[in-house]
Amino acid sequence: MADVCLGLGSNLGDRAAHLRAALARLRTIVVPGAISSVWRTEPVGYSDQPEFWNLVLCGTTELSPEDLLAAIQDIEAAGGRTRSFPNAPRTIDIDLLLYDDRQITRPELTVPHPRMLERGFVLRPLAEVAPWWVHPITGERIADHLARATGLEAAERLFPGEDLLRTGDSGRSGEGSPDQ
Repeated sequence: MADVCLGLGSNLGDRAAHLRAALARLRTIVVPGAISSVWRTEPVGYSDQPEFWNLVLCGTTELSPEDLLAAIQDIEAAGGRTRSFPNAPRTIDIDLLLYDDRQITRPELTVPHPRMLERGFVLRPLAEVAPWWVHPITGERIADHLARATGLEAAERLFPGEDLLRTGDSGRSGEGSPDQ
């Protein structure tokens, strides 16, 4: 079993439904250990698009990094993800952030995720669920990276990510509701 952290995001359509469906599919290949809050964040890279809802899932998997990436891409495709241009709006985006303490550099896969330390939409939720995780390249804890980070995009914590795992009405209403 390998320890993994995945970043999920959505900014098209029913963001909560897209995240909920992706989490349900991911639970068939990753045993969840912790799910961060859902964060509303500004888009990065291409700004003319809706805000994102982001979260991080950490857990364990029996899949190799390559098989996990293939499964993630299948889940994205099942969720309606199309890759029209870099940083384009998307129904669901799933990034393999960390895989044990491994460093992998291949054309199709780089672990740890190469831009994770520059992105508040990754650092904030990751520090929530795995502040102790040591970045395999820098040798520093995720919490320390977040504490020193500057210039991160604006973000707002919306609700616990676990709310997306519940069926039926979550008891929430209005902005920030997982059913919105």
